Amino acid sequence: MKKTLATIATAVIMISSFASFAAEKTNPLKDAASAKIISTYLESSTIGSVELNKYLFAEDFQYSNSANNDTFNKKEYTAFLKAHKGVNYDCKTSYEILDESGQACIAKATMVFENFTRVDYITLNQEQDGWKVSKVVTTYK
Repeated sequence: MKKTLATIATAVIMISSFASFAAEKTNPLKDAASAKIISTYLESSTIGSVELNKYLFAEDFQYSNSANNDTFNKKEYTAFLKAHKGVNYDCKTSYEILDESGQACIAKATMVFENFTRVDYITLNQEQDGWKVSKVVTTYK
């Protein structure tokens, strides 16, 4: 009888463990370097690739546009990106990491269009779930 109860208990534990692992979604950006996070941000901004946005931005994310002083939070900015899913901007993009120290990184992304240049200053923080974009400030030249 004890052996039967132990076998049933073990089976129940194993089934519940497998179910919990199956329910978890892994973050494909968790172990990515800061450069990969910046590249993913640029893909989201310039070619409308939004599949990784839920992993890309920090919960306290803030976007600021210095040209008109607009500010958006994570929910508002990801909704904007989602509305522009698949839109491919005709620009040349590049980025450079200005400083990376410990759990913080600052980068400059440049998007050169035909008549103007957009520059995004991107702040990343390393959290338990990997690097996250926490702030973007956009300027125009």
